Amino acid sequence: MEGISRFFCFMAIGALLFLSSCAQKKDIVYYQNIDQFSREGSSITFEPKLQPDDLLMIIVSAENPEVAAPFNLYAVTIQNTAETAASQPRLQTYLVDSNGEISFPVIGNIKLGGLTRSEAMTKLKGLLGNYIKNPTVNMRILNYKVTVQGEVVRPGTYPIQSERITLPEALSLAGDLTVYGKRNNILVIREMEGKVTTTRIDLTNPDFINTQFYYLKQNDVVYVEPNKTKVNSSVIGPNITVAISAISLLITIVALTTR
Repeated sequence: MEGISRFFCFMAIGALLFLSSCAQKKDIVYYQNIDQFSREGSSITFEPKLQPDDLLMIIVSAENPEVAAPFNLYAVTIQNTAETAASQPRLQTYLVDSNGEISFPVIGNIKLGGLTRSEAMTKLKGLLGNYIKNPTVNMRILNYKVTVQGEVVRPGTYPIQSERITLPEALSLAGDLTVYGKRNNILVIREMEGKVTTTRIDLTNPDFINTQFYYLKQNDVVYVEPNKTKVNSSVIGPNITVAISAISLLITIVALTTR
């Protein structure tokens, strides 16, 4: 009888340790051994390239505003449904089509897909030089966004104003990973030249800083996979604390009966 009691006691202790076990430090800490990482720093530069479905705001200006006027889209007035709210003007935008082109006033179709923003502005200035002396071009991507899913505090789609964001910054926008997020297997889904690519990133290894996925591109999707602890707790169910309490009680009963 005593041997059976000990057996159940050991089984209960093992189950309790399994249910309440904590992740190891190596599974949680970011940028491990970064002090041994290259002390020269990263030399990666990043500027997003224009791609289909991008919405662009392009403003052309010159010394004589009347000369530049035909090359700017007219602002449209958006009617607000609220009775007390006034109508607000909004600049029209250029949509990059599936061929990477925009339809530009006077000039016609211009291919900008695959160019960086600075390259696109340089190309536009060259074309406008045939019509305007010393034109100035200002361009912005208005629908730059990234999506963060999975084991983060606030999953969702986040608009980016600066047109430049790193993977750690995007995760921070989403409130960082939960304790159940797998730090060494972050999935980045990216569309490049009409093809969807997937890459796995290990946040515990600082080497990812020197890869092309340190900076995110517009419309990137970041997915944080749940670790084994979350998967196991999902299988066991939400009442895991009740199970732990029951096992603790069982250990107490077994201990008392073996005296």
